[in-house]
Amino acid sequence: IRVDHLLLEAMSRFGHQRNVYLIAGWVPTTKVDDLLKRLRWVTQGRISAEVTKPKRADAIGRVPVALGNPKPLRFFQQLVTNYGWPNYGELDPTPLMALTFPLIFGIMFGDVGHGLLLALLGLLLVSRKVRALRGLSGLGAVVIACGVTAMIFGFLYGSAFGSEEILEPLWIRPLQDVMDILLAAVGIGVGLLNLGMICNLVNAVLTRRWGYLLFDHNGLAGMIFYWSLLGLVAGAFVEGLPIGPIPLAALAAVSGLAVTFSEVLEHLVEGRRPLVEGGLGSYLVQTPIELFEVVISFLSNTLSYVRMGAFAVAHGALSMVVFIVAEIISPTHGVGYWIVVVLGNLFVVGFEGMVVSIQTLRLEYYEFFSKFFSGGGVRYRPLTLVPREK
Repeated sequence: IRVDHLLLEAMSRFGHQRNVYLIAGWVPTTKVDDLLKRLRWVTQGRISAEVTKPKRADAIGRVPVALGNPKPLRFFQQLVTNYGWPNYGELDPTPLMALTFPLIFGIMFGDVGHGLLLALLGLLLVSRKVRALRGLSGLGAVVIACGVTAMIFGFLYGSAFGSEEILEPLWIRPLQDVMDILLAAVGIGVGLLNLGMICNLVNAVLTRRWGYLLFDHNGLAGMIFYWSLLGLVAGAFVEGLPIGPIPLAALAAVSGLAVTFSEVLEHLVEGRRPLVEGGLGSYLVQTPIELFEVVISFLSNTLSYVRMGAFAVAHGALSMVVFIVAEIISPTHGVGYWIVVVLGNLFVVGFEGMVVSIQTLRLEYYEFFSKFFSGGGVRYRPLTLVPREK
């Protein structure tokens, strides 16, 4: 019944005459030759095929997308597709997600022992040996990667199973150097935001949207505006910057004007008319408000990454509480002390690991992806009569 239903549904979409069928559909570029070969064999050569490749600019939201990531990256691909599928010709964020997600997680959850437990849990999920956990096997590689980065930052922080007495830090201790870890988190966030803007420039080049490339608030003008604002803020606290406040203010003013009137400039460069939609008066009222929103967006996106340092501090504080409670229950470090330490560490790994994962996804989706990824694509679903095994 299922096969008959699929065949009838497919045939209803094809134009046909008495002895001729006109069949149209999508197929990945890498499989075109194999498809044509099979069709010629099935029809004994009684087929005429025409293959056309859509233009990137005209295919947004219309042409389905088949992601061809290698198997280790497909687990991160699931995190990307939960947000949305990339448009045809748009950059696939999966490789970037595979790099940035474990990095952000590790910064917030830096501990050698806790990272080791996560890595072992990931290996258990991937092995599929526990029947109750087989439904989570797809997240195994993500958990392993996050565990490894947590171990790396654990060595940098000098933290192992919540204790800061076992290892010497290779970098800093978040609990003792709070301002340093917060400033470092902001610096990493600035780098990630600029990486997102660079990806947006690449997408604009791929779709040949030159006006968008030059004047959008996440395009070249937006990047210069953002860098200028950062320079002005940094100049208020740091002396001896290579660029003085006057050139930075001039850059901010020029790039800010370009962002303010980006719609007119984009239409002018790309040859689209009318230059202003909705009337000149309403446009002049709206543009200053939009510029203010851009500035607020830059500020909020940048400060959102402070949470990486804040959670690194919170992780150390929560781990310290475990040892304080264990000390209260058993000052002589008896059996009760170690029971509290073990259960407390498991609680930290489970509870805080979940919270940090949610915060990492939030930073990826709302701060990083918003700079270049629209997520409005259509998933490629091949016609098949036999359901795939999960």
